[in-house]
Order: sequence, then C-alpha cells, then structure tokens
Amino acid sequence: MKSLWKESEAKACCGDLVELRAYSSRLMGANPDLVLHGGGNTSVKADWQDVFGESTKALFVKGSGWDLRTIEAAGFPPTRLDYLLRLGELKELDDSAMMRELRLALLDPAGPTPSVEAILHALIPHRFVDHSHADAVVTISNTPDGEAILQELYGSEVLILPYIMPGFILARQVAEATANLNWAEIRGIVLMHHGIFTFDEEARDSYETMIELVSKAEHYLEKKADGAVASEAPNFTSADLLQLSKLRKAAGELFGGPVVVRLDTNPLAAGFAARENASELIQRGPLTPDHTIHAKAFGAVIEKDVISAIRDFDKTYQDYFQLHSGEEHHMLDTMPRYGIWLDKGMVYFAPNLKRLQIVEDISGHTIKAIQQGEALGGWQALPRADLFDVEYWELEQAKLKNNADRAEFEGRVALVSGAASGIGRASAEALLEKGAAVIAVDIQELADDLLEHPALLPVQCDVTSTDQLAAALEQGLQHFGGIDLVVSNAGSFPASATIEELGDQDWEQTLALNLGSHMKLLRACIPFLKNGFDPAVVVVGSKNVPAPGPGAGAYSAAKAGLSQLARVAALELGQHGIRINTIHPNAVYDTAIWTEEVLASRAAHYKLSVEEYKTRNILRTELKSADVAAVITALLGRDFSKTTAAQIPVDGGNERVI
Repeated sequence: MKSLWKESEAKACCGDLVELRAYSSRLMGANPDLVLHGGGNTSVKADWQDVFGESTKALFVKGSGWDLRTIEAAGFPPTRLDYLLRLGELKELDDSAMMRELRLALLDPAGPTPSVEAILHALIPHRFVDHSHADAVVTISNTPDGEAILQELYGSEVLILPYIMPGFILARQVAEATANLNWAEIRGIVLMHHGIFTFDEEARDSYETMIELVSKAEHYLEKKADGAVASEAPNFTSADLLQLSKLRKAAGELFGGPVVVRLDTNPLAAGFAARENASELIQRGPLTPDHTIHAKAFGAVIEKDVISAIRDFDKTYQDYFQLHSGEEHHMLDTMPRYGIWLDKGMVYFAPNLKRLQIVEDISGHTIKAIQQGEALGGWQALPRADLFDVEYWELEQAKLKNNADRAEFEGRVALVSGAASGIGRASAEALLEKGAAVIAVDIQELADDLLEHPALLPVQCDVTSTDQLAAALEQGLQHFGGIDLVVSNAGSFPASATIEELGDQDWEQTLALNLGSHMKLLRACIPFLKNGFDPAVVVVGSKNVPAPGPGAGAYSAAKAGLSQLARVAALELGQHGIRINTIHPNAVYDTAIWTEEVLASRAAHYKLSVEEYKTRNILRTELKSADVAAVITALLGRDFSKTTAAQIPVDGGNERVI
C-alpha cells in the first residue's frame, strides 16, 4: 500500500483544515482495500465561526450518506466538541437517543447527520482522526491467533481492543481503555473484526500512519498466506444460463419482486468455488460485521438443483432470525445477497444495479480474505449473534428502507436491439431512466454518453447471426441473470427499388435483418422470458404494414411478416404470461436515415418547408424517437399488463393508415 499524498494538492487547500480533511479522506477512499462502500469515517477538530464572528471548538466529522471516495468539505458537518465530550462521559445512551443528541450537537442545522462514531472521534484528543476497515488488518483479526499476530506486528504503539458494537458503547469502550493512557505513546487503535484508527495533529501524518500500519499487515499476509488465494479457469457453459435464470426467478420470489443477478466466473471466484470446503466457508461470516447490512451474515450454496439451493437458504435464514431476534425485530427478506455456485463461481443478488455492485465488491474482498485467513489457521468471523446485531441494527436499517419507492422497472432486465441510435437508443435511455438494467445490442458501437450508464451492458452483435446472438445473450445473462423485457427494434430502410428492379441480394438482406433477425432474437430469448418477471416484448414494425408504398416492396413485406410473427408469438406465449405487442412508427425524423439533406429534398418534393414536412400528419405534430420510446415503455409496463397482440400506430395520425 502506497501513500497517495501530493503536497501540491494539499497546498491547494490553502490551509483550510476542513478542505484538507476532505482531501486526505478521498485518498483513503480511493483504495478499496481500506474503504469499501461507505465504510470508515474521518474527522478534524477546528474552530467554527458563527454569524457573530465568534468561534466555537468543533468536530467536523464525516456525515451520513457521504462516501470517502468523493467526499467534499460539505460532507463534514460541524458539531460542538464540548457537547460530544460530555456525551462521552455518560454511562448509557441508546442508539435512538444518541442520534438525537448528535443532531442537537450540530452547529449547522442544514448539515448531514454526523457519523455514529462522532463521540469516539471527539474522545480521541488528536486533531485529525482516520478510521478504515482495512482488509489486511481485519483479515488477520478474523483468525484464531489474530490478536497475538497483530500485537506482534505493532507492539505497544497500537492499542488492540476486542470487538464491540459500533456507536456509543464502542466510544465508552475506548474511553475506558484509554483512561490512564498517554496518547503520545500510541499511533493507532485496532478494533478486532472491525477496523483500525490512526490519528495525529497533521492530516498527512495521520493518513500516512494508516498506510504504514496497514502495509505491515499486508506484508505479513504476503509472507504467511502466499499462494492461499486460489485462481482457476471457470467451469461454466452456455447450458447453465437457463439454470441461472431459474435461480434469479426463485431469488426474486423470496425478495418479493424482480431482482438482478450476476454470475462471477473470474479466476478468483472460480478458484474459490473449486475449493473442497467452499460450501462451508461461505457460511462462516463476512470480512467485517458492517458488510451484513449489504450482504447478510452468510451466503447461499448452489449446486445442480438451483431451486433447492434458494429454498435451503430461505430456511437457514429464517432459523437464524428466529434464534437471534426479539420482539422488536421484523424479519427482512430472505433472499441471499451472495452465494457460491460450486465449481463454477460466485453469484450475487440485489434489487438493483447499485446494490449489486456493492455486493459484488464486498464478496470479492471477502473470498480473498477468507482464503488468507484459512492459511493463518482458519477463517473465524464473528459469531452469528454478533452479526445479527449489526444486520438488524436500527441505525443502519434506516438507511436501506427505500424498496417501497422502487422505480417501475427496477430489478427488471431489458434487451434492446438496434440500440446505438434512433428508436433503439431512445428506448434504452427510457428503460434506464425507469430503473431497468439494459442489454444494448447493436452491430455499431454505442455513443460514449450512453456507455457511461452503470446499468447498461453494451454488446456488439450482428443480430442476423444465430451464433453472435447466442454469445450476446450469454454475456447479458451472466451480467444480469435473466431477461424480462425485449425491444425488438433492429432494422434498416433500404434504398427505394420497384419489384422489377429489386435484386435477389437486396431482397434477401432486407428480409434477413427486418424479419429473420427478429425471429432469431425472439427464439433465443423465449426460454429466459419464461423465467422472467412480468415478461413482455415490443416489436417495432412500420407504417408500411397497413399502408405500404411503391419502391419499398422488400421492406414492406419484411415488416408485414414481422407483424404476423408477433401475432403468432402472442398466441403461443400467452400461456406463459409473456405479452407481445407491436408498434408501427412513421416519419420519426431524428433517426439516422433522415439527414438534413434528405429532409430538405423530401420537403422540396412536396413543395413544403422542412417544418411543414415534419408535421404533415393528422395531429400536425413532429414525432421523435423519444415519443416512440415512451409508447414502447408504456406497453412494457404495468399499465398494459392485460394487453397482448396489439398493433399500435405511433405516427401522429396517418390518413392512409386510418
């Protein structure tokens, strides 16, 4: 572990202690081996000046909801230091009362709620305090001889304390352990199974002490656990994809709605899944108890019968809850958040992509730590009773009560073909906005702004190729776990040619893309749609189906065949709850084929201005891709849950169609 401190960047803080605190905090947050998804907290003691120009001694401590990776000065709400110190002298203070008092201690009422560790930060007399859940330190502490090893590594310069719940009781533990301590004699505090604190009068020294102490633990693991982390090629085949979609469906039923699932077959995950005792290790407990908030206290074990694996986890979790709960507890959903698919890899479960990424990151760090811990005598996480206390800690649970406000398509997976431009791109954007995870398929590369969305998986694919489609589906299913929604949109409008002029190649290419590719895509998706949540398909047809024009024989015939294909699919798939509807757009002018030159030429042909040409429909309105996408997402959504085999024009009203 290397220091990331740059004196030039520190000087840019212009001596502002809170800005400097934010800068060094971001350095910690930049390293996931120190800080992972909101873990850890930092503070600085400095003067707060009020509107009268009077100064108050304050503790600026990380606020709830801020992440050390990106935290700014505003993320450190000022609190009255003397008030926090008085709170630290109390013998008892329950969690709810503590949080109320922390709000009362705020000097800026608009600031975020101070960290639950604020009182502890106040009790440490140094100006800068850094706290991380460093993987290496916690890994060593999760072994039978962990305390002795850490004592040997750090000697008398680090105080090592047994695990206790975070919050007020942890602050009291530290206060009692340091009552007769000369703070000048120690450089840090290790909390077993939890993390490490460092502190100093200078920001750089506090941060670099953290780097130094954690590096000692890392070097020890490199020496004593060399080769412990297994690495192996995955043993996953395309035949397992259907089982993965069934696993997702069963997990979602436990959760109470659609979820996203990811199969991780990287060498680290595959190596862990191949260990003889992997099924037992995955249930021993997480790297730190804080992880139970996101990932629960243990994982699922998945073998050939994926449905049974989910049922087994459900029963085990219910038994765990009954054993450790009291009257004040209400059981959370029983869906696992991670699991080991024996001999294949790791599987992650979550209600949305943000949560999925958190679970994946936590699991990656955990399985590495478990294997290192095994090399040091055995992985020994906290007892489940302690893990339960954190998982059901009221202060943390309050942060996660957001499921009631789920976006319409949250947890659902959509596949959009022809997603690089026009209607396909607009559909992908609309689905993302409504919370869906999107597999965006196109033969062209997607634009950078679309690629930046974390819930979008771009897949370059020629949809007329059965093999490429199969590979695209494999990639998408492994990434999201299933398919619920399909927007079958890929197509092109060929150059005008009468039937007399139409060549065999042009005819075959047009049918292959505008009809054949849709059949191949639908055929490939059907097995997974059967395991989907409220599965639905929208086929993008054309005005040319009810109102063909001369010179468009191949295109019109392909789109007419596509409409018939969709109607047959609706008849065949209705018994599985899969809805198939078709839209017929016309004159959508912000698509690739309508360049300024083409628009000007067509408008001139009709002796109209470009604006008049764009609105020459019954409603005198201009249609854009986003307008079509709005109809598509509506058809995929709950408002049309009782509609299938519909043929809907999206054309502003066309006289020939009417």
